[in-house]
Amino acid sequence: MNAEIICVGTELLLGNIVNTNAAFISERLSAIGIDCYRQCVVGDNMKRLTEQLAESSSRCDIIILSGGLGPTEDDMTKEGVAEFCKLPLVEDKASRKAIEEYFEKKGKKPTENNWKQAMIPKGARAVENPNGTAPGIIVETKSCKYILLPGPPGELEPMFENSIIPYLKGLCDRILFSRTVKIVGIGESSVETQIKDMIDAQTNPTIATYAKTGEVHIRVTASASDEKEAKKLVKPVVKELKERFANNIYTTEEEVTLERSVIDLLLSNKMTISTVESCTGGLLSGRIVGESGASDVFKCGLTTYSNKSKRKLVGVKKGTLDKYGAVSRQVAAEMVKGGASLTKSDVCVSVTGIAGPTGGTEDKPVGLVYIGCNVKGKVTVKEFHFSGNRNKIRSLSVTNALILARECILEYISKVNFG
Repeated sequence: MNAEIICVGTELLLGNIVNTNAAFISERLSAIGIDCYRQCVVGDNMKRLTEQLAESSSRCDIIILSGGLGPTEDDMTKEGVAEFCKLPLVEDKASRKAIEEYFEKKGKKPTENNWKQAMIPKGARAVENPNGTAPGIIVETKSCKYILLPGPPGELEPMFENSIIPYLKGLCDRILFSRTVKIVGIGESSVETQIKDMIDAQTNPTIATYAKTGEVHIRVTASASDEKEAKKLVKPVVKELKERFANNIYTTEEEVTLERSVIDLLLSNKMTISTVESCTGGLLSGRIVGESGASDVFKCGLTTYSNKSKRKLVGVKKGTLDKYGAVSRQVAAEMVKGGASLTKSDVCVSVTGIAGPTGGTEDKPVGLVYIGCNVKGKVTVKEFHFSGNRNKIRSLSVTNALILARECILEYISKVNFG
């Protein structure tokens, strides 16, 4: 069974809005065994939309459309589908009631054009939208199924998870089950080399590597008649990957992030953490506190962007700054020593570097970053040379700071447990 995604909206073509819906939908389709062959964006134009529907429906089983279900005249997705399928639009009473209740809860009155959202193609099924006024719509024909979703991700994503995935699973005679093995400290080419024999021999399950920012993910996917059988196929492959990559694997769960794994590591060992940041300006602490449960381990985040703040807040010596400069191994070390002392945390991580695009020299080019980690008094500092624009350098710095923190915590735990 295959699908195509059509995202509707002139604002997408103009670049005013980033199209995250296509990525979200295609990822979820893959997880349940539906192949997504194509994605496209069509502006708010009836002729071009119906032309695209004709083209897509000639070669796929499912067409998923996002956007264009709003109350205004330029919202014409369902009108386009209705015209293409030669179906009249009729009012769905449940959808009208849901719209009334939505506005009542907000203490507002709907405008006349809001009732347009309660109209659906005759014979279609309305999909409840608890987060907005536009219901989703499922239109089934003999040759193709059309799934219409609202454009805002806050409405589309929960609707897709709660209503559309169960519907799509009911159409499939086989299911896909995936387990994602997330690796840090090794590059994608090295990871692929180490599992080349497994890739060459793959049938079912399949193995695929994906490069992420500072990480490599290996997705192991099995096809089977039910989830239990698919999990059984995946299990030995994941076990083999664990044996090959050991502590470089921080999780085998899709929903677990690198920062989540660090928090869990700290929680399980009753440890606390703090950060002292320069070039990342709070991004590292932001990644940590973005996870639930961070308050149990995170003590303090300090942004010491200027030399003065490095001296005043965490006690970096003026002589060290004068001799080695703010971007140096020595300053990174003093930042974590001072940060740990100030916050009384078990772990402290520091970042100092040149994110660019200006500020680099021949000796200290843009992309030079020092990351320090202090675990119970043992200080480790690593030097990195990142490339890319300012945002990429800062993002890579944060990821590698989390990686270093994890490595140093594991090393400490190992020594405590095994001497």
